Amino acid sequence: MTVLCLVELDGAAPADASLRAVTLARSLGGEVNAVLFADALGAPQAALADHGVSGVYVVEPSTVDGYAPQAWARALAGLAAETGATAVLAAGTDRGHEVLAHVGAITGLPMAANCTAVTSRDDGGYGLVRHRWAGLLLEEAVLEAQVALFTVATDGVASVPAETPASITVHVHKPELAAGDLRVRAAESPAGAGGASLATARVVVGGGRGVGGPDGFAPLEELAELLGGVVGVSRVVTSEGWRPHRQQVGQTGTKITPELYLACGISGAIQHIAGCAGARHIIAINTDPGAPILAHADYAVIGDLHQVVPALVEAIRAR
Repeated sequence: MTVLCLVELDGAAPADASLRAVTLARSLGGEVNAVLFADALGAPQAALADHGVSGVYVVEPSTVDGYAPQAWARALAGLAAETGATAVLAAGTDRGHEVLAHVGAITGLPMAANCTAVTSRDDGGYGLVRHRWAGLLLEEAVLEAQVALFTVATDGVASVPAETPASITVHVHKPELAAGDLRVRAAESPAGAGGASLATARVVVGGGRGVGGPDGFAPLEELAELLGGVVGVSRVVTSEGWRPHRQQVGQTGTKITPELYLACGISGAIQHIAGCAGARHIIAINTDPGAPILAHADYAVIGDLHQVVPALVEAIRAR
């Protein structure tokens, strides 16, 4: 059995969400091969080998430059046919969902999104558990397909290294692309080229109503940049039109699983907590000692974020 797993990068390292997908892929019992859209020389072989990946298929920028969802999907579909893969997985990120949806459209295969567990069945199908209703419900289902397509819930599976690192082989793959596969491509600034997003970031600096308005996010952006993270926001911020919805953390936004979530001026409504509960550490900055988010925080700073955040920035720059 061969399993393919799309691996996104966070800088030069595999995104944490992708390592979670690799961990689930490994549980299927077959040979796990990663698919990367990157330079072959920069492929993170050691980290992937530690997680049991035995083969890496690299599609280099000379073939597909930047994020082109249909081209990525065409490459995955071609590799699945070439390797005889029985399953193709990706992290449940914006890109993972989009690319595997394109794979399904190209191949005519069904796709199951936001899985937390997948098991092979004797009849050739897959039993699965997946998030529904923004994670409020766990659904048990059976997927029957010649090649199974799954995305893995970013907060539903822990990233666990293999007991024994795999011996890894890197292949440079040049997919056969159709004329229209490169028609849609994402234009990214150098700062965003690393692929970090809310779903994959190791550090998220969140801002809520307490930020005060669109201009109040400048210090948070500076702090996020210094920490190598991204900015997230609460629902009220997007409702006010201060920041785009793609930055929303919560039940109706993105569920995050960073090493550190720094919540600034966020009260902590239950829908927001549902989105950030997967963070390993939560630090809250709030003027209200009774804010609900403090009950979920590992550490709290009771104070004005407009004073605390600039002080943090100054202290980090001094070091």
